[in-house]
Amino acid sequence: MGKISDAAFKGASGEKYGFQTFTMDSKFENVGAVYVYTKRTEVDGRGVQKFLFIGQTRRLEDAMFKHEKWQCLEFNGVNCVCIHLDEDEASRIKKEEDLLNANKTPCNE
Repeated sequence: MGKISDAAFKGASGEKYGFQTFTMDSKFENVGAVYVYTKRTEVDGRGVQKFLFIGQTRRLEDAMFKHEKWQCLEFNGVNCVCIHLDEDEASRIKKEEDLLNANKTPCNE
C-alpha cells in the first residue's frame, strides 16, 4: 500500500520532527533515518499513532527487515512505520534521544 500520511512528532525539547507514515509492507532504500514503529488507529476520522519503538539507523532497509524487537512489536499490534530521513548520524542520535525522552515505548525497554 505504501505511504499513508505525514506526521509531526514532538521531542522532550519541544522540537517537532516531520515523519512520513507507511504501511508495514512498504519497501525502503538503505538510507539514514530516524524511525518509529506504531500502532495506528482511526479516531473521529483522524489517524492516531501509539509509539511502540523509536530507533535510528544508517541503513533503513536493513533495520526494517532484521529488527531485534520484532516479537514485542507484533505483540503490541504494530501496523505502521514512520520515517524521518536524516543522513547525519549525530543528528539522528540526538533526535532519537529527544523523542525517547518525550514518549514511553513498550519495545524500547
